[in-house]
Amino acid sequence: MKYNFDEIIDRTHTDAVKVDALQTIWGRTDLTPLWVADMDFRTAPFVVEAIKKRLEHEILGYTVKAESWYTSIIQWLNNRYSWKINSDTLLFSPGIVTGLALAVQCFTKPGDKVMVQPPVYHPFFLVTEHNNREVVYSPLVLQDGQYHIDMDRFRKDIQGCKMFILCNPHNPGGRVWTKEELSELAAICHENNVFVVSDEIHADLTLPPYKHHPFATISEEARMNCITFMSPSKAFNMAGLYSSYCIIENKELKEKFEDHLNKIELGGGNVFSFISVAAAYSNGTEWLDQLIEYIQGNIDFTDNFLKENVPAIKVIRPQASYLVFLDCRELGLSQEELVKFFVDDARLALNDGTMFGKEGTGFMRLNVGCPRSVLKQALEQLRVES
Repeated sequence: MKYNFDEIIDRTHTDAVKVDALQTIWGRTDLTPLWVADMDFRTAPFVVEAIKKRLEHEILGYTVKAESWYTSIIQWLNNRYSWKINSDTLLFSPGIVTGLALAVQCFTKPGDKVMVQPPVYHPFFLVTEHNNREVVYSPLVLQDGQYHIDMDRFRKDIQGCKMFILCNPHNPGGRVWTKEELSELAAICHENNVFVVSDEIHADLTLPPYKHHPFATISEEARMNCITFMSPSKAFNMAGLYSSYCIIENKELKEKFEDHLNKIELGGGNVFSFISVAAAYSNGTEWLDQLIEYIQGNIDFTDNFLKENVPAIKVIRPQASYLVFLDCRELGLSQEELVKFFVDDARLALNDGTMFGKEGTGFMRLNVGCPRSVLKQALEQLRVES
């Protein structure tokens, strides 16, 4: 490979949440941190170089959206997903979670019902609750080692909802939803006048042979009834830059959301928000292809290792991303015992499955976005203690 993903980089004392928050959360620092959803690889070098170049001009003043920001996103979406958009549909978002909260505020009212599909990325229901909306849970079904949507239940649960927050691809399960599944979701939401917020931050990490389908490309009904949040932050390991964006092709809804952003002064971005995105999308194809190959290798390694050494822990094989949901129910432990086993016995810091909803009971989320030697050592610790 041209890029070295085997390099071990010490992240301690860099204010990295994954490492420097161990003491705060677990009360100890001797755990291998495989939890927070960023990677332990160097941020893509062309992104770093773009930032360094900008710093050569030593005035960090107010910044407008660079034309390269628009063109790089438009070209990336077209090349990667055959999604043809124009600059009039694009808005800056100060992070995906912030964007989700802003969408909840803009497109619903206090007391409105918002649907999510647990187990799912926890801010989906947290930002809903924090903004005094009612969360409606429509759980996914785990079948044959993958999560599926119970469409009959979805159709019932969506009744009376004003918004549906879709995780596409899914986190923590890693499912890449098919065109057929998304088409049915779009039709149901259109029939029931339910606005769709599609979080597609993991799209660029879709693993072969799977193919990501942006929700907005599924049908005209979908295109005119959604807001899509995306970012290069996961794929190019630049989450700390908060350089996200959203796409709204419905002109009326786009103007409404833009007005909401302007009212609370959150649509401006910062000096690095735009050049980092442009650098990632303009130079990132080869780097990303090699990263995905390496991540696929880590997933294969994890799956094979656990099958051979800890068969009671089953891998929910992700179809996208470096996050692996581990089904630990055959260990026969309570959730408290399960967490204690990973922390105190195996000395691993993973995400407790219940943070994604009660449907995550018996599960843990493992981040394999790290050098394989680190992953191998972590799994050895799990084997020794199992």
